[in-house]
Amino acid sequence: MNWIFRPLGDSALLMDAEDDHGGINQAALDLAVALETNPPPWLRAAVPAIASLLICFDPLAVSYASVEAHLRSLLTTWRTEKLIVERVVCVPVRYGGEYGPDLESAAWTLGITPDDLVATHTAGPYRVVMIGFAPGFPYIGPLPDALRIPRRSTPRSAVPAGSVAIAAGLSGIYPARLPGGWHLIGHTDVCLFDPQATPPATLAPGDLVQFSAL
Repeated sequence: MNWIFRPLGDSALLMDAEDDHGGINQAALDLAVALETNPPPWLRAAVPAIASLLICFDPLAVSYASVEAHLRSLLTTWRTEKLIVERVVCVPVRYGGEYGPDLESAAWTLGITPDDLVATHTAGPYRVVMIGFAPGFPYIGPLPDALRIPRRSTPRSAVPAGSVAIAAGLSGIYPARLPGGWHLIGHTDVCLFDPQATPPATLAPGDLVQFSAL
C-alpha cells in the first residue's frame, strides 16, 4: 500500500492512499492508533477518514519535513496486524412510513422491494469507516451493491435527529437536526452524540454496527 503525503496549511499533513486497496480504511485507523498510543511530542491529533489520515502537529515544535520523515519511518517498521478492537453496536431502527419517508422510493430506484432493502440493511454488521460532516455522524459501510444509490437530487434543509439513511454505498445516522441529501429509510432512538458524555460520540471508527428492525 502506497501513501501520498501533502501539506494542509502550516500545521497539518494529509496522507492519501495512492492505490484502491481493500484494507485502506483499516490501515488508516491502525496508523492513527499507533500514533496516539506512542505519540511524538509534536502530535496534536491523528484523524482517520475512509481512505486517508490527517496528522495535525505543532508547527513551533517540528517542521513539516520532519513529520513526513517520521511517518515514512513508521510505515517501514509498523506492524500490519489490526490495532483497532472491533466492537459491535446494535442499532434498532423503525423502517419506513413516517420514520423512513424515502424507503419506498429508494427501493423502487434500486429495483428491489422495501422488504428486500430492509433485509439487506439489517444483514450486516457494517463498519464505521469514519466520523464526519457533523459531531457523531457515522459513515457506515460499505453497503452491498444492491443498496448503492446516489444522493437525492434535492437535499432537505432539515433532517430529524436519529434518521437512518443511505447514499453512495454507505449508511449514516443523523446525530442532530441537520440538512442532508441522503435517502431516509428509518429512525433510531439511539443517541449518537452527547457533549456531556465521555466519549461524546456513541460510535467510533472501527466499530461494527448491526442494524435491527423494530
